[in-house]
Amino acid sequence: MTSNVLPPRAAPPVGATPTPDGWAAYRRPRPTPRWWRDATAAAMWGILLFVTALWVAGGGLTDTGTLGTTLTSIGRLAGLWASALLLVQVIMMARVPVIERAWGQDALTRLHRWVGFGSFTLLLVHIVFVTIGYADADVGRIWHTVVDLTLDYPGMLLAIAGTAAIVMVVVTSYRASRRRLRYESWHLIHLYGYLGAGLVLPHQLWTGQEFLQSTSATVFWWSLWILCAASVLAYRIALPLWRSWRNQLRVAEVRRDGPHTVTVTVAGPRVRSLRAQGGQFFWWRFLTTSGGTRAHPFSLSAAPTPHTLRFTADIVGDGTRDLTTLTPGTRVLVEGPYGRLHGGVRRHSKVLLLGSGIGMAPMRALLEDLDAGPGDITVVYRTHSVRDAVLDRELSGLAQRRRARYVMVDGRRNPDRSSWLPANAAQWDDAAALLHLCPDIADHDIYICGPPEWMTAVRAAAKRAGAQPDSIHCEYFEI
Repeated sequence: MTSNVLPPRAAPPVGATPTPDGWAAYRRPRPTPRWWRDATAAAMWGILLFVTALWVAGGGLTDTGTLGTTLTSIGRLAGLWASALLLVQVIMMARVPVIERAWGQDALTRLHRWVGFGSFTLLLVHIVFVTIGYADADVGRIWHTVVDLTLDYPGMLLAIAGTAAIVMVVVTSYRASRRRLRYESWHLIHLYGYLGAGLVLPHQLWTGQEFLQSTSATVFWWSLWILCAASVLAYRIALPLWRSWRNQLRVAEVRRDGPHTVTVTVAGPRVRSLRAQGGQFFWWRFLTTSGGTRAHPFSLSAAPTPHTLRFTADIVGDGTRDLTTLTPGTRVLVEGPYGRLHGGVRRHSKVLLLGSGIGMAPMRALLEDLDAGPGDITVVYRTHSVRDAVLDRELSGLAQRRRARYVMVDGRRNPDRSSWLPANAAQWDDAAALLHLCPDIADHDIYICGPPEWMTAVRAAAKRAGAQPDSIHCEYFEI
């Protein structure tokens, strides 16, 4: 283990540095009230309870005379839950500020995945049970019932198309499928989820018993749909366009940090109004021939100044490769800032920053941006090799200036176990290694960013080492 620990170097920092109106000039984010998460979670459960009440009021508990009517009734309830969860899922990822700040990207990503697969499973239950129920549980009549429902019921063709779009999104959301797709292709396919949700609306409103049985039911469902559409239009489209137009953001500098890494600095006269914090991320669009239709999430790799934002990205595909060809003056559209990887979520005065690969970019911004005294920050850089540590020089210089402890743990991944440590430190237990680097880890806030499997290993090790769960902050970008 000691062979992997490199002491802070004396090399001067390069790139962005704090200015007289650097760290202290930014208004620190207020801690997010914990009741925000409880309130939004209660709202989701309240929606499910209300639609269940609509099912009960519509005779859901009494429609049990035959096997066919029982299956139909259960299918109706599954359809109601699937519809509600589908809308909750869209609102959840619409970047609504209250939800974003309450849950953070890491928790929202996990919740989005569970809610999405839950909604899809319930949708399949709805289709199967209603079809069998309408066929009076007679296997010989199922195909005739399918044809009849498709051709004779209003909105069914649109619902089938919407279901197909949702199936495509779900199939490509499995990790095995995602690894086979370019990021741009996966992101485009994922947008079909909005199309699928929109196409099933006519079927629900025209033929759904619980949608039409009373004025309160009609008002509830229309209100939920309108809230969903308004959230997407306001926070995914209108607000980003307004912020981008207001700030007049343009590319200021493009710098190659190595054969596989690029750093882009964006400037604008009103960057301060975005109120970004080191460690947060934006969705970036560069108005070039091919880049205007593609948005990519990149974390800030330097503390924002009143007029500049900076991010560092790995060159792993066409989208990131295009970053190297950007020219100064290129217009930029942004969505954000997003994420809870900033100082506003801190519970302790001491901080442990752990990053792997390009996940060190937000750690570097946090190191520059956090309010902390000498010795309060420990930085751990997990990298395959010293040669791959593209931000090492900046990090070591910043750590020296801020009197933070800087440790590099280098080496190839351990193929024999799920570990945040390299293979050449296999004799170390994951939790024991963290305690070796940070003995009072229970008194620290822990910020983690890197590959998903690596972050999961670090999170588990930190908990076993005594860290408090609400003091562990991660940023996941994969759904």
